[in-house]
Amino acid sequence: MHSLLEHIKELFMKIAVVGTGYVGLVTGTCFAETGNYVTCVDINEEKIKLMKSGKVPIYEPGLEDLFLRNTTEGRLTFTTNLKEGIKDAKVIFLALPTPPGEDGSADLKYILQVANDLGPLLESYTVIIDKSTVPVGTSELVKNAISKNAKVDFDVVSNPEFLREGVAVEDFMKPDRVVIGTESESAKEVLTKLYAPLVRQGNPIIFMDERSAEMTKYAANAFLATKITFMNEIANLCELVGANVDDIRRGIGTDSRIGKRFLFAGIGYGGSCFPKDVQALAKTSEENNYQFHILDSVMKVNESQKTKLLPQIVQHFNSDLKGKKIAIWGLAFKPYTDDIREAPALYNIEALLELGCEVHVYDPEAMPNVETILGDKITYCKSPYETISDADALMIVTEWPQFRTPDFEKMESLLKNKVIFDGRNLYELPQMRELGYTYYSIGRAVVK
Repeated sequence: MHSLLEHIKELFMKIAVVGTGYVGLVTGTCFAETGNYVTCVDINEEKIKLMKSGKVPIYEPGLEDLFLRNTTEGRLTFTTNLKEGIKDAKVIFLALPTPPGEDGSADLKYILQVANDLGPLLESYTVIIDKSTVPVGTSELVKNAISKNAKVDFDVVSNPEFLREGVAVEDFMKPDRVVIGTESESAKEVLTKLYAPLVRQGNPIIFMDERSAEMTKYAANAFLATKITFMNEIANLCELVGANVDDIRRGIGTDSRIGKRFLFAGIGYGGSCFPKDVQALAKTSEENNYQFHILDSVMKVNESQKTKLLPQIVQHFNSDLKGKKIAIWGLAFKPYTDDIREAPALYNIEALLELGCEVHVYDPEAMPNVETILGDKITYCKSPYETISDADALMIVTEWPQFRTPDFEKMESLLKNKVIFDGRNLYELPQMRELGYTYYSIGRAVVK
């Protein structure tokens, strides 16, 4: 006789999520929140042990509350055993890393290894979903790898994620759209039911073939990266002609054909998605004998944009930076995350250290991750104000909200020089002029 818990479980879908990075953990937790029973699988024993103890291994706003509620109520569990994790699962998400290889192509070894392992473990019809960002044609490779040893029917579906770090939970629970690549009616039926609670307000589930779904993710990220880079190019030109990029952003952002998002000038994009995905799409293009000129330019511009402020720092101090104390606010590639992958801060810190600077840093979440890379080469501070104490200049790299409205009077008493190099254009020029700061920003006039 079934227990009450087993009876309740039968009313909802059993899901397995293989991989517990940003995408996997958010996916698993959010599907548990909609009533499903989810098992997350990862080979990292320490991470699984940590999550079993009730701790979230990443910083993502809103995730911890959902995580604790669903682990407490028994809908979200963790294991290192793949066979145990997928038992009775109707849907298996593959949310595994696809790191860029030396040539820029996405490395599929983790996904294909799990695909090989899955074949003999499947006991009944299962929908296997590529949730990771993967090159066009990956679903076929995964299907072939599983088919070698599978004894039951299955479908491989492409269901790319469109999660923004810092608002990933909201993006998952209230998606603009859900893209599903499959031509299987059985898979469509399963996934329509699975996603139904998330699209009750009418946002579309868009079905297409697998290859188109795989390309859709790369196309979306490449377009957004291009939009950011275009504005950074406009900002660089503004500095030469005496225009103000903020005014231009407002002027074109109100055009409905362009839209106001992703038009903020700064010191380049970073993170786990844009750099990797643009590079991978360019590689796919190259493999098909097509030169994607726009993406080549996007990558080149973004690389140089990350250290856009360094020549101004060198010039300001007359090339004499040895022993200068530079304070840095912000290490994560964007606010509301602890992710430092391809973060502009790392490029600037490395350059400043080579110039002989003493670097003091503060970030609300990312300092432990930076410390694993840089160790004691830099000084980690407990607050923004401790960071700038007796500093020769302040450099702003990440636009955390607490940096937007600081106590300028207190800053004046702490800084050795009233000099700010702002890579995110947090402050208005008239305000900086009135306060008497020397203020460098992106795509705007220098205040002296």
